[in-house]
Amino acid sequence: MQIKERLQDRVFSLAASILILCIIMTFIFPTQFPTVENFSQLLLNLSIDTIVAVGMMILLISGMFDLSVGSIVAFSGGLAGYLMYYHDVNFLIAIVAGLSGSVLIGFVNGWLIAIAGINPMIQTLAMMGIVRGLALMLSGAGIQNFPYNFIYIGQSKLLGLQAPVWYMIFIVLMFSFLVNRTVFFRRYYFIGGNERAAKLSGIQVEKMKIWAFVISATLAGIAGILLSSRLGAALSTSGRGLELRVITAVILGGASLSGGFGKIFGALLGALFMALINNLLIIGRVSGYWQEIILGIVLIVAVGLDQWLIRKMEK
Repeated sequence: MQIKERLQDRVFSLAASILILCIIMTFIFPTQFPTVENFSQLLLNLSIDTIVAVGMMILLISGMFDLSVGSIVAFSGGLAGYLMYYHDVNFLIAIVAGLSGSVLIGFVNGWLIAIAGINPMIQTLAMMGIVRGLALMLSGAGIQNFPYNFIYIGQSKLLGLQAPVWYMIFIVLMFSFLVNRTVFFRRYYFIGGNERAAKLSGIQVEKMKIWAFVISATLAGIAGILLSSRLGAALSTSGRGLELRVITAVILGGASLSGGFGKIFGALLGALFMALINNLLIIGRVSGYWQEIILGIVLIVAVGLDQWLIRKMEK
């Protein structure tokens, strides 16, 4: 079986697992799981993780990852909220400022990793702490009382679904098209598959890496703005643990830590699978402590599966 076929099987098997899990949950919780209210809330919670997962998928395709995305979510919403609440800045300008800050963080990450040669794990781990501290300075215990126009962005509804779900759908479709159809994004597969060969073929690898981190941070910033708008509050704790959920979801969705593989739709499926697991634990009234333990187990299983598939393909 060819590598492409194995990847497709991995995505399809995840879709089948999601279907089976939904059927099982319907039988176990017939009055709680298969309801419009539950699915609406599940999609709403899923939307933030998926938007960030799209950026993480691009990074993993190119053989990198970013541990600072959760902190960027808190920072972008915190900066926008700080400007609106304390300085009465127009909500559009505040949003642009929040997203601009996210872009800057992504650029710094990308430049230090691609040009200065710092290890991605060390750089993004350090940036995670720095940006989380900035978010705490901006938001403190939390900022509320935002303008109606800002709240409307995250709380408005269309066809019964809140706006973040539609933003998620748009972003997934847009990046699916870009990754599948444009030369620029297809280059990330070459970089992740063989960086040296990509350089010899004329691809500006360092520039592409910087762009990958900028795209990932921008999507995390969008997620942060949407989350603050949806909650009606900017919290310094927003996005805590998000990076692990997203990396787990993306690996489950077909990406590889070694780079070169992955599909944007797989990021959506991986995030959906993680959301279903979390939904199952909540409906089953499982302690929050166990939820963290189970998330860790799923991450280990996902990475183990990734390594097993890599060994199988090398034979």
